Amino acid sequence: MLELATRNGILVRGHTILWDDAKYQPWWVKSLTPAELKAATDKRVQSVVSRYSGKFVGWDVINENLHFSFFESLLGADASQVFFQQAHQLDTNTTMFLNEYNTIERGDDSKSSPAQYLRKLQEIRNFKGNNGPTGIGLEGHFDKPNIPYMRSAIDMLAAAQVQYLEQILREAYAHPAIEGVIMWAARGPSGCWRMCLTDGNFQNLPTGEVVDKLLDEWKPKRSKGKVDMNGDFKASLFHGDYDVTISHPSMNSTFSQIFKVTTPFAPETLEETPTIILNIQVDV
Repeated sequence: MLELATRNGILVRGHTILWDDAKYQPWWVKSLTPAELKAATDKRVQSVVSRYSGKFVGWDVINENLHFSFFESLLGADASQVFFQQAHQLDTNTTMFLNEYNTIERGDDSKSSPAQYLRKLQEIRNFKGNNGPTGIGLEGHFDKPNIPYMRSAIDMLAAAQVQYLEQILREAYAHPAIEGVIMWAARGPSGCWRMCLTDGNFQNLPTGEVVDKLLDEWKPKRSKGKVDMNGDFKASLFHGDYDVTISHPSMNSTFSQIFKVTTPFAPETLEETPTIILNIQVDV
Protein backbone atom coordinates (compact mmCIF):
# COMPACT_ATOMS: atom_id res chain seq x y z
CA MET A 1 0.00 0.00 0.00
CA LEU A 2 2.83 2.40 0.83
CA GLU A 3 4.49 1.65 -2.52
CA LEU A 4 1.20 2.38 -4.31
CA ALA A 5 0.83 5.70 -2.49
CA THR A 6 4.44 6.66 -3.20
CA ARG A 7 4.14 5.88 -6.91
CA ASN A 8 1.07 8.09 -7.14
CA GLY A 9 2.45 11.00 -5.14
CA ILE A 10 0.14 10.41 -2.16
CA LEU A 11 1.52 11.52 1.20
CA VAL A 12 1.13 8.99 4.01
CA ARG A 13 0.85 9.59 7.75
CA GLY A 14 1.48 6.90 10.35
CA HIS A 15 -1.57 6.37 12.59
CA THR A 16 -1.13 5.29 15.29
CA ILE A 17 1.94 3.80 16.98
CA LEU A 18 0.13 3.32 20.29
CA TRP A 19 -3.39 3.95 21.62
CA ASP A 20 -3.89 4.93 25.25
CA ASP A 21 -7.46 3.61 25.53
CA ALA A 22 -7.59 0.29 27.44
CA LYS A 23 -10.68 -0.74 25.47
CA TYR A 24 -8.68 -1.03 22.25
CA GLN A 25 -5.72 -2.99 23.59
CA PRO A 26 -5.30 -6.58 22.34
CA TRP A 27 -6.45 -9.09 24.95
CA TRP A 28 -2.93 -10.34 25.61
CA VAL A 29 -1.64 -6.83 26.34
CA LYS A 30 -4.06 -6.39 29.24
CA SER A 31 -2.57 -9.40 31.04
CA LEU A 32 1.05 -8.17 30.91
CA THR A 33 2.99 -7.08 33.95
CA PRO A 34 4.49 -3.56 33.85
CA ALA A 35 7.89 -5.00 32.95
CA GLU A 36 6.40 -7.12 30.17
CA LEU A 37 4.36 -4.17 28.89
CA LYS A 38 7.50 -2.01 28.79
CA ALA A 39 9.26 -4.63 26.68
CA ALA A 40 6.22 -4.92 24.39
CA THR A 41 5.90 -1.16 23.83
CA ASP A 42 9.65 -0.85 23.20
CA LYS A 43 9.39 -3.57 20.57
CA ARG A 44 6.30 -2.01 19.01
CA VAL A 45 7.87 1.45 18.62
CA GLN A 46 11.17 0.00 17.40
CA SER A 47 9.65 -2.33 14.82
CA VAL A 48 7.08 0.05 13.33
CA VAL A 49 9.01 3.32 13.29
CA SER A 50 12.31 1.84 12.11
CA ARG A 51 10.53 0.04 9.26
CA TYR A 52 8.90 3.21 7.93
CA SER A 53 11.47 5.79 9.02
CA GLY A 54 11.62 8.68 6.55
CA LYS A 55 8.66 7.40 4.54
CA PHE A 56 5.80 9.20 6.30
CA VAL A 57 5.00 12.91 6.55
CA GLY A 58 4.14 12.45 10.21
CA TRP A 59 3.49 9.98 13.00
CA ASP A 60 0.61 9.92 15.47
CA VAL A 61 2.76 8.64 18.31
CA ILE A 62 0.06 8.04 20.89
CA ASN A 63 -3.66 8.34 20.28
CA GLU A 64 -6.12 10.12 22.60
CA ASN A 65 -3.56 10.54 25.35
CA LEU A 66 -5.53 13.27 27.15
CA HIS A 67 -8.69 11.18 27.55
CA PHE A 68 -7.08 7.86 28.44
CA SER A 69 -4.05 6.66 30.38
CA PHE A 70 -3.65 2.91 29.95
CA PHE A 71 0.12 3.08 29.51
CA GLU A 72 0.63 5.76 32.17
CA SER A 73 -1.25 3.65 34.72
CA LEU A 74 1.25 0.80 34.28
CA LEU A 75 4.47 2.45 33.06
CA GLY A 76 4.42 5.77 34.90
CA ALA A 77 3.27 9.34 34.29
CA ASP A 78 5.93 10.02 31.65
CA ALA A 79 5.09 7.00 29.47
CA SER A 80 3.91 9.06 26.49
CA GLN A 81 6.97 11.33 26.72
CA VAL A 82 9.16 8.23 26.49
CA PHE A 83 7.26 7.00 23.42
CA PHE A 84 7.90 10.33 21.68
CA GLN A 85 11.57 10.15 22.66
CA GLN A 86 11.91 6.67 21.19
CA ALA A 87 10.11 7.63 17.98
CA HIS A 88 12.24 10.75 17.54
CA GLN A 89 15.42 8.73 17.89
CA LEU A 90 14.29 6.31 15.19
CA ASP A 91 12.91 8.89 12.73
CA THR A 92 14.62 12.18 13.54
CA ASN A 93 13.28 14.39 10.75
CA THR A 94 9.62 13.36 10.72
CA THR A 95 7.04 15.37 12.69
CA MET A 96 5.58 13.55 15.69
CA PHE A 97 1.96 14.35 16.57
CA LEU A 98 -0.12 14.10 19.72
CA ASN A 99 -3.49 13.05 18.29
CA GLU A 100 -6.58 14.06 20.28
CA TYR A 101 -10.30 14.76 19.92
CA ASN A 102 -12.70 17.39 21.32
CA THR A 103 -9.96 20.01 21.39
CA ILE A 104 -11.65 22.15 18.73
CA GLU A 105 -15.12 20.56 18.54
CA ARG A 106 -16.60 21.42 21.92
CA GLY A 107 -15.82 23.56 24.92
CA ASP A 108 -17.31 21.32 27.62
CA ASP A 109 -14.62 18.61 27.53
CA SER A 110 -12.07 19.78 30.08
CA LYS A 111 -9.78 16.80 29.46
CA SER A 112 -8.76 17.96 25.99
CA SER A 113 -9.23 21.72 26.05
CA PRO A 114 -6.64 23.75 24.11
CA ALA A 115 -4.97 24.66 27.41
CA GLN A 116 -4.73 21.01 28.46
CA TYR A 117 -3.48 20.02 25.02
CA LEU A 118 -0.73 22.64 25.06
CA ARG A 119 0.27 21.67 28.60
CA LYS A 120 0.72 18.04 27.56
CA LEU A 121 2.54 18.97 24.36
CA GLN A 122 4.94 21.13 26.36
CA GLU A 123 5.63 18.22 28.73
CA ILE A 124 6.50 16.09 25.72
CA ARG A 125 8.73 18.76 24.19
CA ASN A 126 10.53 19.40 27.48
CA PHE A 127 11.31 15.72 28.04
CA LYS A 128 14.97 14.81 27.61
CA GLY A 129 15.77 13.71 24.07
CA ASN A 130 12.59 15.08 22.46
CA ASN A 131 14.43 17.47 20.16
CA GLY A 132 12.76 16.51 16.89
CA PRO A 133 9.81 18.24 15.24
CA THR A 134 6.46 17.88 16.99
CA GLY A 135 3.04 18.96 15.80
CA ILE A 136 -0.54 19.46 16.90
CA GLY A 137 -2.81 16.65 15.69
CA LEU A 138 -6.56 17.15 16.02
CA GLU A 139 -9.32 14.67 15.30
CA GLY A 140 -12.67 16.16 14.33
CA HIS A 141 -15.59 14.41 16.04
CA PHE A 142 -18.16 17.03 15.05
CA ASP A 143 -21.89 16.90 15.61
CA LYS A 144 -23.29 20.40 15.18
CA PRO A 145 -20.16 22.53 14.82
CA ASN A 146 -19.62 25.40 17.23
CA ILE A 147 -17.75 27.66 14.82
CA PRO A 148 -16.95 30.51 17.27
CA TYR A 149 -15.48 28.02 19.74
CA MET A 150 -13.57 26.21 17.01
CA ARG A 151 -12.09 29.49 15.80
CA SER A 152 -11.02 30.57 19.29
CA ALA A 153 -9.53 27.13 20.04
CA ILE A 154 -7.45 27.15 16.86
CA ASP A 155 -6.38 30.74 17.60
CA MET A 156 -5.12 29.62 21.00
CA LEU A 157 -3.22 26.66 19.56
CA ALA A 158 -1.76 28.78 16.76
CA ALA A 159 -0.70 31.52 19.17
CA ALA A 160 1.32 28.97 21.11
CA GLN A 161 3.23 28.06 17.96
CA VAL A 162 3.89 31.75 17.34
CA GLN A 163 5.25 32.04 20.87
CA TYR A 164 7.71 29.22 20.16
CA LEU A 165 8.80 30.95 16.95
CA GLU A 166 9.56 34.17 18.81
CA GLN A 167 11.50 32.31 21.50
CA ILE A 168 13.57 30.51 18.87
CA LEU A 169 14.36 33.68 16.93
CA ARG A 170 15.28 35.65 20.05
CA GLU A 171 17.56 32.88 21.31
CA ALA A 172 19.35 32.60 17.98
CA TYR A 173 19.69 36.36 17.50
CA ALA A 174 21.12 36.85 21.00
CA HIS A 175 24.04 34.51 20.38
CA PRO A 176 27.15 36.17 18.88
CA ALA A 177 28.09 33.00 16.99
CA ILE A 178 24.91 33.30 14.87
CA GLU A 179 25.49 35.51 11.84
CA GLY A 180 22.17 35.00 10.10
CA VAL A 181 18.80 33.23 10.21
CA ILE A 182 17.13 31.78 7.11
CA MET A 183 13.44 30.90 7.30
CA TRP A 184 11.97 28.46 4.78
CA ALA A 185 8.65 30.23 4.76
CA ALA A 186 7.87 30.78 1.08
CA ARG A 187 4.35 30.11 -0.09
CA GLY A 188 3.89 28.06 -3.24
CA PRO A 189 0.84 27.43 -5.44
CA SER A 190 -0.17 24.51 -3.22
CA GLY A 191 0.36 26.38 0.05
CA CYS A 192 3.06 26.09 2.70
CA TRP A 193 5.51 23.32 3.33
CA ARG A 194 5.89 23.92 7.07
CA MET A 195 5.22 27.55 7.91
CA CYS A 196 4.13 30.64 6.03
CA LEU A 197 4.53 34.26 7.06
CA THR A 198 1.63 35.49 4.91
CA ASP A 199 -1.59 34.19 3.46
CA GLY A 200 -2.32 33.86 -0.24
CA ASN A 201 -2.98 37.62 -0.48
CA PHE A 202 0.37 38.44 1.16
CA GLN A 203 -1.31 39.61 4.35
CA ASN A 204 0.61 38.78 7.50
CA LEU A 205 -0.25 35.64 9.42
CA PRO A 206 0.58 35.63 13.18
CA THR A 207 4.02 34.26 12.30
CA GLY A 208 4.61 37.17 9.95
CA GLU A 209 3.60 39.62 12.67
CA VAL A 210 6.25 38.11 14.95
CA VAL A 211 8.97 38.43 12.32
CA ASP A 212 8.02 42.02 11.48
CA LYS A 213 7.94 42.95 15.17
CA LEU A 214 11.41 41.55 15.77
CA LEU A 215 12.87 43.13 12.64
CA ASP A 216 11.56 46.51 13.76
CA GLU A 217 12.88 45.96 17.28
CA TRP A 218 16.32 44.90 16.09
CA LYS A 219 16.94 47.33 13.25
CA PRO A 220 19.65 49.91 13.98
CA LYS A 221 18.35 53.11 15.53
CA ARG A 222 20.04 56.47 15.65
CA SER A 223 21.53 57.26 19.05
CA LYS A 224 22.16 60.84 20.10
CA GLY A 225 23.61 62.32 23.26
CA LYS A 226 26.23 64.43 24.97
CA VAL A 227 29.58 63.42 26.37
CA ASP A 228 30.16 63.66 30.10
CA MET A 229 32.77 65.84 31.78
CA ASN A 230 35.47 63.30 30.89
CA GLY A 231 34.55 63.31 27.21
CA ASP A 232 32.87 59.88 27.38
CA PHE A 233 29.66 58.88 25.61
CA LYS A 234 28.20 55.49 26.57
CA ALA A 235 25.89 53.44 24.33
CA SER A 236 24.73 49.82 24.02
CA LEU A 237 25.19 48.64 20.44
CA PHE A 238 24.72 45.50 18.39
CA HIS A 239 27.67 44.07 16.51
CA GLY A 240 28.28 45.85 13.22
CA ASP A 241 29.64 48.97 11.54
CA TYR A 242 28.80 52.45 12.86
CA ASP A 243 29.23 56.04 11.72
CA VAL A 244 29.74 58.54 14.54
CA THR A 245 29.15 62.21 13.87
CA ILE A 246 30.73 64.55 16.41
CA SER A 247 30.10 68.23 16.92
CA HIS A 248 31.08 70.84 19.50
CA PRO A 249 29.25 74.03 20.50
CA SER A 250 32.29 76.12 19.63
CA MET A 251 32.67 74.53 16.18
CA ASN A 252 30.81 75.47 13.02
CA SER A 253 31.34 72.05 11.48
CA THR A 254 31.15 68.37 12.35
CA PHE A 255 33.40 65.43 11.69
CA SER A 256 32.68 61.71 11.40
CA GLN A 257 34.41 58.53 12.44
CA ILE A 258 33.68 54.94 11.39
CA PHE A 259 34.19 52.00 13.75
CA LYS A 260 33.19 48.35 14.04
CA VAL A 261 31.72 46.62 17.10
CA THR A 262 32.90 43.02 17.48
CA THR A 263 33.20 40.65 20.41
CA PRO A 264 35.36 37.51 20.37
CA PHE A 265 33.29 34.40 20.96
CA ALA A 266 33.50 33.76 24.70
CA PRO A 267 30.50 31.85 26.15
CA GLU A 268 31.12 33.08 29.67
CA THR A 269 30.84 36.73 28.61
CA LEU A 270 28.04 36.66 26.06
CA GLU A 271 26.04 39.85 25.69
CA GLU A 272 23.37 40.65 23.16
CA THR A 273 24.24 44.35 23.12
CA PRO A 274 27.84 45.16 24.13
CA THR A 275 28.30 48.41 26.01
CA ILE A 276 30.62 50.76 24.14
CA ILE A 277 32.24 53.86 25.61
CA LEU A 278 33.56 56.44 23.17
CA ASN A 279 36.14 58.83 24.49
CA ILE A 280 36.00 62.00 22.46
CA GLN A 281 38.62 64.71 22.86
CA VAL A 282 38.01 67.90 20.94
CA ASP A 283 40.77 70.49 20.81
CA VAL A 284 39.36 73.98 20.40
